[in-house]
Amino acid sequence: MTEDLDSSDVASALLTGIGALVRRLRHLQLEDALTMPERTALARLDRGGPATSAELARQEQITPQAMGATLSALQARGLIERNSDPADRRRVVLALTLAGSQVLTEKRSAKTELMARVLAEEFTTAQLKQLAVAAPLIERLARDI
Repeated sequence: MTEDLDSSDVASALLTGIGALVRRLRHLQLEDALTMPERTALARLDRGGPATSAELARQEQITPQAMGATLSALQARGLIERNSDPADRRRVVLALTLAGSQVLTEKRSAKTELMARVLAEEFTTAQLKQLAVAAPLIERLARDI
């Protein structure tokens, strides 16, 4: 990094840009409209595997009651299932169903296709190369915070 770059300025610029992108993506109305909490819960189960409601609530820093309502809605739509924990039959773990996995894949694909179209139409090759270099760094920053 060059000496004239200030980490506070970079942080501010990243927060502004990433925040705007995230807000825009959240507001996109795609088919089969899931709420943000529903999408987040599905994504957590997809990435982390089966989990309890309490674990998911802790990870999302929301109340167990709020997570319970979200999970009930997902279960009613057949997107998650409740099973006994093989290690402790008293615990209930939640897992994605095939339908839940397909909904996530379709949503990700639709957003990816939209972003890819905008990138192809509105960005130069040099800008695409810069974004390609920045993407893993942004992911690392998110992981390290």
